[in-house]
Amino acid sequence: MEGKILTAESAVTETQSNVESDDWNYKSDNVTINIEKVQTGQGEDMVTYFVADVQMSDASSLKSAFAKNIFGRNVVEKTSQIAADNQAIFAVNGDYYGFRSDGVLIRNGVLYRDEPARVGAALFEDGTMQTFAETEVASSSLLASGALHTLSFGPVLIKNSEILEDFEKVSIDSNFGNRSIQGSNPRTGIGLISANHYVFVVVDGRKENYSKGMTLSEFAAVFADLGCTEAYNLDGGGSSTMYFMGRVVNNPLGKQEERSVSDILYIKG
Repeated sequence: MEGKILTAESAVTETQSNVESDDWNYKSDNVTINIEKVQTGQGEDMVTYFVADVQMSDASSLKSAFAKNIFGRNVVEKTSQIAADNQAIFAVNGDYYGFRSDGVLIRNGVLYRDEPARVGAALFEDGTMQTFAETEVASSSLLASGALHTLSFGPVLIKNSEILEDFEKVSIDSNFGNRSIQGSNPRTGIGLISANHYVFVVVDGRKENYSKGMTLSEFAAVFADLGCTEAYNLDGGGSSTMYFMGRVVNNPLGKQEERSVSDILYIKG
């Protein structure tokens, strides 16, 4: 089993009744989480990724947290530490908002940044997700429509059940700032199957004979095969981390070493 084990004190303390869980599954009255490890190919073509299927009774179980619970540039912590500090059952790295000064940033229903720049994704209180052009949709409109969280990274992978574009032509803006947007790389993404039914996919990469990573086209195809109506690419590369029940599930960069990040998306029971 890959991953780092956190101390018992930092693991989730569960007070609900009717909870069942093991290393890969969790079920309570409010949330069901099933995680699957998938490996394809062999040798230098091997790809290893993790799919978390999350079903919630309502959208209040899906939350976001900042590193050290502080909003700001250059404030970072490991995904596992942010998750443990917020008693998360499950978490993935977010959009690394602190890397840049632009974008529309709504978290837990609060507007923190309003500098439209790219195509973002919004998660709403009715359990749905929609992508939107930040320069065309006002943050006030998003909040009025019940937006709980926005993500400003991209690109959009799937919209209205269709893979959106030729990803080889995606331009690299200042948001990305590194090579991870093109080629085969570690990746993190979020997809919507139906209201309050999400999938989170984390792809390991840059480790020979374990996982080379995925291209954006390959990543989008995974979400399509899972039946997603919407899907959005988050920060990847060394940031790509999946956390579940006190441990890091994946193997970041094949080194079992997490990169510190600005923020996470997480599930509480």
